[in-house]
Amino acid sequence: MLPFLRTVGWIACVVYSTIPAFWLLIHPRAEYWRSRPRSPYRILLPLWIAMWAIMAAITAPWRGVLFYQNNWTWIPASALFCSGVILYKLAHSEFTLRQLGGLPEILRGHSQQRLVTTGIRAHVRHPVYLGHLCEMLAWSVGTGLVVCWTLTAFAMVTGAAMMTMEDKELKQRFGEEYLQYRSTVPAVLPRMRS
Repeated sequence: MLPFLRTVGWIACVVYSTIPAFWLLIHPRAEYWRSRPRSPYRILLPLWIAMWAIMAAITAPWRGVLFYQNNWTWIPASALFCSGVILYKLAHSEFTLRQLGGLPEILRGHSQQRLVTTGIRAHVRHPVYLGHLCEMLAWSVGTGLVVCWTLTAFAMVTGAAMMTMEDKELKQRFGEEYLQYRSTVPAVLPRMRS
């Protein structure tokens, strides 16, 4: 059972680690993608799947290397999995699936342009990214695989770059309203209130 879970964890981390890279294809070129007559996902989704294959090929030689092996690590991993699922659910309650899929960013004629600052987004600006991080950390903690921890670190670095670009785009779209929101609500890690 553990070899199966480690394989699933490696594959999950491969996919999750490419999410920021996928959005890095979109945010710096949002105007370009909006100018296309057809859906940009016809190009972007195959590119994302290619990223999975490349990342899997790069990391495959190390998919069995362990930092540690302890069945008890699945207890905190379970808490992280549950946290990720709860964050996804809370993020979806205020966003439509179209918004979660990034359609307003890349499809022209998409008029749904409102800044959501309620619900979970009153506490953290990017709850979906926090959910992704929880899921990757869950697989990393549970499996103890070096490759999962490495992919999580890679996703954090590329995710930080992607959020910076997304912040610029949101500032352009929403102006002062977004600047005020950004100044009071943290990006990924909610503030601990005293």
